[in-house]
Amino acid sequence: MKILSVVGARPNFIKIAPLLDGMKREGGFISRLVHTGQHYDDSMSRVFFDQLGIPKPDHYLGVGSSAAPIQVGQIMERFLPLCREEAPDAVLVVGDVNSTLACALVGAYSEVPVIHVEAGLRSRDRGMPEEINRVLTDQLSTLLFTTEASARDNLLKEGIASASVHFVGNVMVDTLFRFRRLADENSDILNRLGVRSRHFGILTLHRPSNVDRVEVLRPLLEALGGLARRLPIVFAVHPRTEKRIAELELSSLEAPFIRVAPLPYLDMLKLMDHARLVLTDSGGIQEETTALGVPCLTLRENTERPVTVEQGTNRVVGSRADRVILEAENILSQESIPGRLPELWDGETTGRILKILRAWK
Repeated sequence: MKILSVVGARPNFIKIAPLLDGMKREGGFISRLVHTGQHYDDSMSRVFFDQLGIPKPDHYLGVGSSAAPIQVGQIMERFLPLCREEAPDAVLVVGDVNSTLACALVGAYSEVPVIHVEAGLRSRDRGMPEEINRVLTDQLSTLLFTTEASARDNLLKEGIASASVHFVGNVMVDTLFRFRRLADENSDILNRLGVRSRHFGILTLHRPSNVDRVEVLRPLLEALGGLARRLPIVFAVHPRTEKRIAELELSSLEAPFIRVAPLPYLDMLKLMDHARLVLTDSGGIQEETTALGVPCLTLRENTERPVTVEQGTNRVVGSRADRVILEAENILSQESIPGRLPELWDGETTGRILKILRAWK
């Protein structure tokens, strides 16, 4: 079976790594990797390929950064002739970034089956570009692999045939379990940042709802800066967030934090594994902290990953500064936060996906 596997942004690399490794190891697949270039700088792209052992892409589309509709159009324009040239049996997309939707559209228009890994997640918030990408990609897909039970329910309500939906678990957790020990043994990130295990927090922000509006971002940074004077907080600053902080003239508010650029996978994994608390608006980090058993506060009004709240260590707290600080103080006052590993988040998701693919063709 010839599969065109598509990646474009940092979360995709973490999810595709075990699938590419499994296809190569188990045989029966001709795998071609396409990197759209949606994330293109070294800190968001190349270092992940190096650390996760992802092979050099067979095709690089080089689209770069632009507004979502323009970026989707550019990816489609460059992926269409490639898809025709390669004539794959399927196009495999992961997650919910612009590259996911763009290549799914090309696959559907070209009458090539689309496989969506991480299907069915819903925040019910169409203000999130990722939600639009998720809904449309699922409608275009022939095979849909889900990470949690709620995802199947969402898909069935949207008219997806039940035979097309397969609950397999979470490939991101496959990667985490595979590299967790390596990260702990090889990364010296705690020493480099001067923090001690369980005596620091992590902050990541990149959603437009949090970083584009000064009336949201300023009080968040002010309040969390106050917290950082008592609990060291490592602020991993996304390029988008860095740009907005500069444009909004908020750079002085970064002073209380331990500010770092986006970290390589192994460093970020070790940092999360040893954190006392993580504050984020990232979907993937909600899952990773649940798998690690680390308390997480999601700075959004909703989550497309409800299992991380129902079974894991995640709490959705919104972005109002006073509530965020109250919830953080509650966590810091407790010895531990109860949570358990969701069903099929066992590191064996890749094998289940490949077994289904072999039977499908």
